[in-house]
Order: sequence, then C-alpha cells, then structure tokens
Amino acid sequence: MVQDTTKYTQADSPFEDSVVKIYRCAKVVKGGRRFSFAALVVVGDRNGNVGIGYGKANEVPNAVEKGLKDARKNVIQVALNDGTIPHQVIGRCRATRVILIPASQGTGVIAGLSARAVLELAGVHNVLSKIHGSTSPKNVVKATLDGLRQLKSKEQVENLRGVDLN
Repeated sequence: MVQDTTKYTQADSPFEDSVVKIYRCAKVVKGGRRFSFAALVVVGDRNGNVGIGYGKANEVPNAVEKGLKDARKNVIQVALNDGTIPHQVIGRCRATRVILIPASQGTGVIAGLSARAVLELAGVHNVLSKIHGSTSPKNVVKATLDGLRQLKSKEQVENLRGVDLN
C-alpha cells in the first residue's frame, strides 16, 4: 500500500530519514574530472511505514533531497507483530537474498548496516537477518524491502483463507 505523502513538507513530515550510502561518480573531461553524486535514502515512521529512494545530482545535498522525495513517494505499510515480524521470509533482489527471522523480545535488530536502516525505520525492534549473495547496499535495501512487503499478519491470512487460525 503506497501512501500519498505529498501533503507533508520537510518540517512537519512524520517520517524520519537515513542516508544509507553516497555514491560518487567521476567523468573525465578535458579540464579534469567532473563529479556527480547519488544518494540511497530510507524513510520511515518507526510504526510500520517505510520507503526507499534514490536521487542523483551534481552535489550531495541535492542528491539526498531528491532521494528523500523519491522515498516518500514509495512508502509501503509493513505488518508487524509486537515489535518483530510475524513470520520468516526471504527477500530477493537480483543476486541478493535477505533472510528475515522473527526474534524474541530483547534480541534487538541483528542485521548489517543497509538492512538495519530499513528494519529500524519500519519499526522492527527484534529480528535476525542473514544476507546471502551480493552485499551491495542498493540490492540489500531492495531485498529487505521485498521481504517486508511479503509479510502477512494473522488477520490477513485468516481473511485470505476464510478460516479462523487459533
């Protein structure tokens, strides 16, 4: 479920943001090198809503701002269960596999830097994760978001199947 966040300005937005990685690209021209920058940004309200964005510009602050704007457009709702995820899930993006496993109270977020940013801003407090394959931050963030997107709460499963789960 994508939320419309265009009504919020930077100051009164309910979302917190985190810059996961800044990428620098160099183009060699006659007078030397010309640099451009890209920013991978995660936004979330720590209450089940999270989004990722990617912005490119000639300066870092402009790239971050574009990434924030993109991330606010791509916010999804995540099914949470008492500060953890309802069930185990595997998120995939290209050569990256992120395994997310629910954990008991007090465990914390056991994850790498890129996956941790997404999980913490989504509002997950106790989870175990393992990355298989590529550890590129872009792919890890996308795979983590894919895993969170696959989560279903008990109520959603009951409605889908038409049965009562006890």
